[in-house]
Amino acid sequence: MKGTGVIENPVLRGFNADPSICRVGQDYYIATSTFEWYPGVQIHHSTDLVNWTLVARPLNRADLLDMRGNPDSCGVWAPCLSHAGGRFWLVYTDVKRLDGAFKDAHNYITTCETIDGEWSARTYVTSSGFDPSLFHDDDGRKWFLNMRWNHRGKGTGVNPANDLFDGIELQEWHPERGLLGEVRTIYAGSARGLTEAPHLFKRGGWYYLTTAEGGTGYEHAVTLARSREIAGPYETHPDTHVITTKGRLDSPLQRTGHGQYVETPEGKAYHTYLCGRPILGPRGLFCALGRETGLANCVWREDWLYLEGGGQVPSMTLPGAARVADGPVARQFSGALPPEFQWLRTPEPDRIFKMTGRALRLIGRESIGSWFEQALVARRQEHHSYTAATVVEASPPNWQRAAGLTTYYNRHKFHAALITHDAARGRVLQVVSCLGDWPGEALTFGETVVLPDGPIRLEVRVNGAEQRFWWSAGGEVQPIGGTLDASLISDEGGRGEHASFTGAFVGMLAHDLTGQGWGADFLSFDYAPA
Repeated sequence: MKGTGVIENPVLRGFNADPSICRVGQDYYIATSTFEWYPGVQIHHSTDLVNWTLVARPLNRADLLDMRGNPDSCGVWAPCLSHAGGRFWLVYTDVKRLDGAFKDAHNYITTCETIDGEWSARTYVTSSGFDPSLFHDDDGRKWFLNMRWNHRGKGTGVNPANDLFDGIELQEWHPERGLLGEVRTIYAGSARGLTEAPHLFKRGGWYYLTTAEGGTGYEHAVTLARSREIAGPYETHPDTHVITTKGRLDSPLQRTGHGQYVETPEGKAYHTYLCGRPILGPRGLFCALGRETGLANCVWREDWLYLEGGGQVPSMTLPGAARVADGPVARQFSGALPPEFQWLRTPEPDRIFKMTGRALRLIGRESIGSWFEQALVARRQEHHSYTAATVVEASPPNWQRAAGLTTYYNRHKFHAALITHDAARGRVLQVVSCLGDWPGEALTFGETVVLPDGPIRLEVRVNGAEQRFWWSAGGEVQPIGGTLDASLISDEGGRGEHASFTGAFVGMLAHDLTGQGWGADFLSFDYAPA
């Protein structure tokens, strides 16, 4: 923790929501949600709380996670990472439904002796709600916490602010015997409502319960309560919320909430939180980078936790070690898939891509709008302005096959430059967008240019709320399609922040709507902050 630099928020940039933090000796780990992106759960490691390295995505096989058919913004919600008995414990939800009264949220636990090892087959726990966590008490007993979802409608729940969120429930859990004893509702939440994401920790004879409230948007908050007994009753913090930026649009960090407490070996207190960094677009503020992970330094006063600087708005910078600056990343696909890339939903990646030794070969399957088997391999957008480029070898025999470069949020929010085929003109490059239209997912077709033979370099340049595609065949780089609305590729685009709460990606895609598995080779992928 020594150094002359600072901790710069957010500490995990680009789509890294719902941060659960865990310390083992001198090592810190943060697990974040991945929703419909595979493999599930990102775990980053640090020894100084400043520089973080992706070390694991543990949910990487079918007996841990299969999200084929999951709607957008479903899948893995709010993991909880802990360490006890010489093992890491990971609790996670696989949410199967977003819209309507039901959630169909299934909760599991997996363990591993090492953070980057092979995690155990999942153990099913319950489907009562989402955002579960596991608390290891001093006496060796383990307690499972969850928010309870109430599908029945108004007037049935314990929280009048939003009675679908039916309070935080607690039940003892045993690795061999499962859930034990009665289920107890230990906290109904504050007037902010939408009470979820429970995490317990113990300090000075008190049990402290951290929850997230206010939803995924600009009213989000970290709420704290405490009790002398694990089952309650819990009293709420004197200020209700430890962290929130509701009504504080002067802060560059917004939508702050949903985190977990951690102490350094020296007893210094920190709390993670998720946040967004909105910028101005044609329709108002938007968070191009989705929900990111921040870190706040805290102090204890009269057995209550407060931000060290006072108030409830976290700081952009904290004292810390020197930070390694971001730089361009250039990838050649001559070995394994680089660690920053993910794909969508399926535990059978060999059906949608393979590494040939010289290229990433995408095997065209279903459309870019599919919830089942889609050949799209992408990385997070981590900067408000950036350039990304790839070189593609693709000769589609008809218009039902296509491959190219995309800026992608979900099936109804994307822009793409696709190499396809026109019966009259041969191989062409066409710009295709879905401009937030839901539920029809109507497509908008932009400019089309005829391509020469050979590899094609595709490039996208994003600057805040604007983006544009470019292409070349080994000569001068040429624009295509005009300026596009990059603010669409955000939580606020389309249906808005409460209907989509993941993050923006940029990557490579292929589809074959004939079902024959036509493929395209991608030779490289470059990403550079501008």
